[in-house]
Amino acid sequence: MAELTITTFVSLDGVMQAPGVPTEDTSGNFLYGGWVFPLADADMGTIITGIFGKADAFLLGRGTYDIFAAYWPRITDPNNLIAVKLNSLPKYVASRTRSAFTWNNTLHVRDVEKEVIELKKRFSHEVQVHGSAGLAQTLIAKDLVDEYRILTFPVVLGTGKRLFGNGAVPRSLKLVRSSTTSTGVVFSVYRPAGALKTGSFALE
Repeated sequence: MAELTITTFVSLDGVMQAPGVPTEDTSGNFLYGGWVFPLADADMGTIITGIFGKADAFLLGRGTYDIFAAYWPRITDPNNLIAVKLNSLPKYVASRTRSAFTWNNTLHVRDVEKEVIELKKRFSHEVQVHGSAGLAQTLIAKDLVDEYRILTFPVVLGTGKRLFGNGAVPRSLKLVRSSTTSTGVVFSVYRPAGALKTGSFALE
């Protein structure tokens, strides 16, 4: 059975909105789109390529799907692993407003909680989520994520959609591994570790 993994870029204050392009997602009057670009380097490319190499299928929110579908079909280089994977592998889009999608091998997901469980049974390696801020909130809330791959950039944005937003269910995570790119981006891999544990340093 496949694992469901989330890969996302976040700022130091947890914002994941519009990392790649200024006009990617301006909802909420977000003004800082494209904040990842100045810190992208070969190390980051190696990390992302390695992640895509593990994919059996992709689960995307509609906004991220639209961004990917407008870009990746235009990349036809057979040596570009990310393009090859995205253009050929099954893609499942969680959407309440659309049910038809034209990008090769794309299907609609209507009931995320129910259908994700079935998707995981259908594949043997990974069903990957990239970006997809709204979808991520649902997956986190329903405890459907097997592994988080978070690239934390040394920037503070102060506003925007966050990976762990208000109302996130308190839980513990285990750090599996971590590394740092040449530009100071911290790549961390976490797995769920059960309920949140608390204690006290107070003197008795």
